[in-house]
Amino acid sequence: MKKIIENVYSVGAIHWDRRLFDELIPLPDGTSYNAYLIMGSEKTALIDTVDPATKEQLINHLKEFKGLKIDYIISNHAEQDHSGTIPDILEANPEARVVTNKKCMELLIKLLHIPSERFITIEDGEILSLGDRTLKFIFTPWVHWPETMCTYLAEDKILFSCDFFGAHTASPETFVKDLSKAEESAKRYYAEIMMPFRNFISSNLKKLEEYDIKIIAPSHGQVYSDPNFIIALYRDWVSDAVKNEVVIPYVSMHGSTKVIVEKLTEALMERGIDVYPFNLSHADIGEIAIKTVDSATIVIATPTVLAGPHPLTAYITIFLNATKPKTKFMGIINSYGWGSITVNWLTQHLSNFKGEFIEPLEIKGLPTEEDLDKVNKLAEKIHTMHKSLGIT
Repeated sequence: MKKIIENVYSVGAIHWDRRLFDELIPLPDGTSYNAYLIMGSEKTALIDTVDPATKEQLINHLKEFKGLKIDYIISNHAEQDHSGTIPDILEANPEARVVTNKKCMELLIKLLHIPSERFITIEDGEILSLGDRTLKFIFTPWVHWPETMCTYLAEDKILFSCDFFGAHTASPETFVKDLSKAEESAKRYYAEIMMPFRNFISSNLKKLEEYDIKIIAPSHGQVYSDPNFIIALYRDWVSDAVKNEVVIPYVSMHGSTKVIVEKLTEALMERGIDVYPFNLSHADIGEIAIKTVDSATIVIATPTVLAGPHPLTAYITIFLNATKPKTKFMGIINSYGWGSITVNWLTQHLSNFKGEFIEPLEIKGLPTEEDLDKVNKLAEKIHTMHKSLGIT
């Protein structure tokens, strides 16, 4: 339990050793499930709960408040890492009600079998009095589910943003102190979870402009005492601006694709372009996602397996199609032996990509000097395309 300000406490849980989220996303620094207790002069509210795997931490933190009676459980988001312990809190507080929007209520009933009579539904902009403190509910749909919302503590100007502005990190420090580390964790979180909803986030950032925010308290990671720090980062990430960078996810089975990638990397660097090759056989998918937030170009390089792309390349292609980076140019390199439909497969599975496809480069067998000259021309093509954006 940590004090945020007088009568506002962080009472959630730290999951120090969790290393995978949604059985997909690596968590090199663990994570936290932040819940916040607000004690008004008349009523007490708990904002969000924790993942059921860590519910004992939340329950023990609440026990530190002798004679505590929770009147309201504010559910900003129905996903179980924030809602999963609501049934336990309701059982311990039989008069408590879950306060949320209609869409979230419907999801919570389905996901957790909470009886409908335990809910109070609210509308966008509605307020709830705790006596000397007032909660205002701000709907922020598709950040990153359709029902998501934020809760604003008006008197103290605290925004409880749930997944919005979150970061997967476990830390003993409640407030952000290391800005570099905070940016890295927040960018990883944005890239893996929020990036597909970039346009919705942009709209919701504008919606928050009318609020005077002194503190942002998300439901993952640390609390921001300087809200402008994370808001400015989000504005940059959701903008259309890209950097003079190329990300190259690749696999090489017998060495041919690696030769091509090394030549392309060298040729791009000679032209002043920052290049990030990732060998998919051991790369952290989160690191790849982070680099795609800003990169102007992605080039997928793969050998052929049974006429199609290597399975690891197919995986990253599906992942990139789902995360929808704002990348302007997409390239495909295919090394093959007797035949291949790889380029068509990859192109078809990048249907969400709205930029320009670079003419694919297909090389049969071990690259020759003529083939490597084609790689050099590809690097020059990418350089020219970057110049057209004014980023070189």
